[in-house]
Amino acid sequence: MTFSPLKLNFFMALKLPSAFLCGVRVKTITSEVCRTSVKHRWLNQNPFDSMYFAVQAMAAEFTTGALVILQVKESTKNISMLVSNNKSTFTKKATGRINFECNQGNLIKDVIQKAIETGSGQTIWLTSIGTNQNGDQVSEMEFEWSVKVKG
Repeated sequence: MTFSPLKLNFFMALKLPSAFLCGVRVKTITSEVCRTSVKHRWLNQNPFDSMYFAVQAMAAEFTTGALVILQVKESTKNISMLVSNNKSTFTKKATGRINFECNQGNLIKDVIQKAIETGSGQTIWLTSIGTNQNGDQVSEMEFEWSVKVKG
């Protein structure tokens, strides 16, 4: 399967409908970088006139998860993946369009290769940064991914 924003957004609509309904969309993906975007609107708001933290987490997590999926597919091995931990920091109200980016795709390949070579599970922390239209950081989210070769 070739990865493209269109295919990932279709995947999201089928497998992660709440993220899709809240407006999370993949904008770009390469083996190194994934970017998503979501606009603050009525459906994803909190009582403080900004975007609900969970919507930001969905958009941020998808940037990291899509990169892990891409590297798992390229490995051609049967590998399970799971978020085992996460951390979030919010620095500014998330209003308007918020863009999330993870640019650590290069680190994932090595972790998957180590899982294949050792046969034991491996973990990696990946970071996604959320910025508003002015380029100001509104949040930073870290996700610990576990990968393990199945059977």
